[in-house]
Amino acid sequence: MQRVYDFFRRHPTWVDSFWAAVLLVSCALWITVDDSLPRPQQIVAVPLSVALAAVVALRRRAPERLLLVAVAVGLLQLALDVQPNPGNLAFLVIIYTCASNGARWSSRLALVGGLAAAPASMLRWPPHSEYSTVWTTLLQTFFLTVIYALSWVIGDRLRTRRAYYAELEERAARLHREREAQSKAAVAAERARIARELHDVVAHNVSVMVVQADGAAYVLDGAPDQAKQALTTISTTGRQALAEMRRLLGLLRAGDDAGGEYVPQPGVDQLADLIDQVRGAGLPVRFEVAGQARPLSSGVELTAYRIVQEALTNVRKHGGDGASASVLLGFGDAALDLLIEDDGRGARQELYAQGGRDGLGQGLIGMRERIGMVGGTLTAGPRPGGGFRISAVLPLRGAG
Repeated sequence: MQRVYDFFRRHPTWVDSFWAAVLLVSCALWITVDDSLPRPQQIVAVPLSVALAAVVALRRRAPERLLLVAVAVGLLQLALDVQPNPGNLAFLVIIYTCASNGARWSSRLALVGGLAAAPASMLRWPPHSEYSTVWTTLLQTFFLTVIYALSWVIGDRLRTRRAYYAELEERAARLHREREAQSKAAVAAERARIARELHDVVAHNVSVMVVQADGAAYVLDGAPDQAKQALTTISTTGRQALAEMRRLLGLLRAGDDAGGEYVPQPGVDQLADLIDQVRGAGLPVRFEVAGQARPLSSGVELTAYRIVQEALTNVRKHGGDGASASVLLGFGDAALDLLIEDDGRGARQELYAQGGRDGLGQGLIGMRERIGMVGGTLTAGPRPGGGFRISAVLPLRGAG
């Protein structure tokens, strides 16, 4: 039974054609059985009945055109004195169809035609029964008009409901697209964050390892103890890099709680270890802390650590031989101040004037993005007297 129902839903014209055939048979019986119908009217009623049956059969395909056909049939029926008959049910059907599916002009025309049909019929064929009075005629006209009006109202309500459901579907689709866009933006932001993390980890640790490897190769024959110490530093730095990379790669495993090594994110407390590592790589660094140390938010902690790490990495890359650096960490009432300076030859102007692009495409861009995420400010540029200076202010609101 469900298959039959689904078939008719997919082929509504077949259903309309069935009812058109029923209507045509009813008109044929009326023409042949009604003895009061004159012969000329019987002949004229045949094509009019066929036209009305066609209106019912094809109403879904072209409701506007078939409404005009129905109007023409109604006018001919009035002009040729073809009395109301079963075929006039097609008027109700086409009024409903235009109100629910047709263009707006056809819906309005169907309403006007439906409201005018009953009065026009009563004027053209007034009742001649002995029980007919003016009041009964008016009451009959009123009820017929209500029937036509209800046909239009039902169709118009169906149109309104369809428009409402279409709006809900469009809204749901729009929300789905917005959620997808937000998800993609979140994924892109997460990828950018992980890219910055990878850059900071790889650039710093690999640069330390390269420096130590060069030093070990230089003193391998003359000072094996120093070479051994350099190799130990390389090994330690490599393990630290692997541990941090495991943490970052773990961020990509959504929902994977099993396995993997958890490594805490570095913060201000680890700056001393970082500077000791840099000193061990051959770069003299002076480290000072001003103000009263206090707990910070994890975002500010990681941002401060990465800025110092990136700045010292850049000193090793661009400062040249004999360069030294200083790091000042200042705890204020409302902000954490960072000042990293070096006395080397400094970076080329395009590395900071054009957004800080270095060989890996990150550099100062990553610093600015990190600081922007915590609402801070960054100033970077040449230092008076030579070298380079990076100054950052990280607000402490919400820390703790």
